[in-house]
Amino acid sequence: MQFTTVSLKVPEGCQVIIGQSHFIKTVEDVYETLITSSPGIKFGVAFCEASGKALVRFDGSDQKVMELAKEFAFALGAGHSFVVVLQDSFPINVLNRIKAVEEVVTIYCATANNATVIVAEENGGRGIVGVIDGISPKGTESDEDRVQRHEFLRRIGYKR
Repeated sequence: MQFTTVSLKVPEGCQVIIGQSHFIKTVEDVYETLITSSPGIKFGVAFCEASGKALVRFDGSDQKVMELAKEFAFALGAGHSFVVVLQDSFPINVLNRIKAVEEVVTIYCATANNATVIVAEENGGRGIVGVIDGISPKGTESDEDRVQRHEFLRRIGYKR
């Protein structure tokens, strides 16, 4: 077995969700989940088929974001993995809906950070071992940092 890493550079204004599912139906079901979650949502979803033609299956509401999802999924190349790229929206608004899709098995990350995905490869197949999301903490939150966190959450409308 060989381990490798795949670096995903998440553009400004985008968020990425990486997960695993078990069926080709994932693309259509995640598409329907996202398109009905928020009017005008911009997203792309791509799924790595693990048998048959072994294609990256994809869909989305925005061509640019859909291309990025396809690029990320193809780079990962991990069977039954999927990538959702959101533009100008947050995973918090759709994550539970994606988790509720019947064929979704797990979510590895949901982030706006650049991510490093640890991938294992053996016998022509690949699987995601885990995700390194962003950077390690540099310290602990101060009273001023806590105030800034509270203000930020209220400024973007997630707290009152």
